[in-house]
Amino acid sequence: MSDVNKTLQKWHASFRKGTDFDSWGQLVEAIDEYQILARQLQKEVQSSNSSDFTEEQKKNLGKIATCLEMRSISLQSTQSTEDFKLEDLKKLESIIQNLLTYTKEFPFDVQPVPLRKILAPGEEENLELEEEDAAAVAGSTEAFPPRAPASQGTLLPRLPSEPGMTLLTIRIEKIGLKDAGQCIDPYMTISVKDSNGVDLNPVQDTPVATKKEDLCIHFGMDVEIQRHLERLPKGAAIFFEFKHYKPKKRFTSTKCFAFLEMDEIKPGPIVIELYKKPTDFKRKKLQLLTKKPLYLHLHQTLHKDS
Repeated sequence: MSDVNKTLQKWHASFRKGTDFDSWGQLVEAIDEYQILARQLQKEVQSSNSSDFTEEQKKNLGKIATCLEMRSISLQSTQSTEDFKLEDLKKLESIIQNLLTYTKEFPFDVQPVPLRKILAPGEEENLELEEEDAAAVAGSTEAFPPRAPASQGTLLPRLPSEPGMTLLTIRIEKIGLKDAGQCIDPYMTISVKDSNGVDLNPVQDTPVATKKEDLCIHFGMDVEIQRHLERLPKGAAIFFEFKHYKPKKRFTSTKCFAFLEMDEIKPGPIVIELYKKPTDFKRKKLQLLTKKPLYLHLHQTLHKDS
């Protein structure tokens, strides 16, 4: 079997896994699977090195990714105006299976790879939108953002409690940065990764922080970790990526990141160091952002149902 067919087989298996979770009512797991697959598809679409797929095939992959995100948003919000149903999503299964030979029109009027680009580590500083691409994106009314707009955030509610199991709420208090006052639309992306950097939970964004004071940007926002601590594998870590908008380059960039390892999870306040991008989810080559005493300030609350 060729590498391309293996990739399609892997994507199809992930798609089926997500729709199965969805149909069983396991919504957290479905959202997790949908978002992981959507990011894989969008990275393929945005890869300038990939010659495995034609431009038309990449366009279909991008549209599938958008539909996966639309379904995720529908599951996350009871008030969503963009209600994308499971039976709609299932119509895309044959496209993933037969991508190399699919020639029909895409069944939904959606746009691939919309405004908020998913950037691979290290791409942030090198990527600039072409003028015509930027104009097309800015003028499009059909583009559906990969996740809810950063201004609103995509924070999820706390999971139901289970006897003997522990849930974690992390309050992001503030971050210290020497140029805090110059950051436009700052927000945090929170993810939980295993030791290989693979997502274990749905990725969440905070709303945009609006309070800036001296060298700090204040968040004061609670993030509910979407898995019981007892079910996190050894070597897992919780990542916090600080992002802000760069008007000259017309995209959102990661400025720095921080992370909590399992032995640092304990009730109360904690201050953790900031590292230079690109985000190193495997934690192999870490470089401190600055020698100045500027950190990410968090407060942890553990909820245990005995």
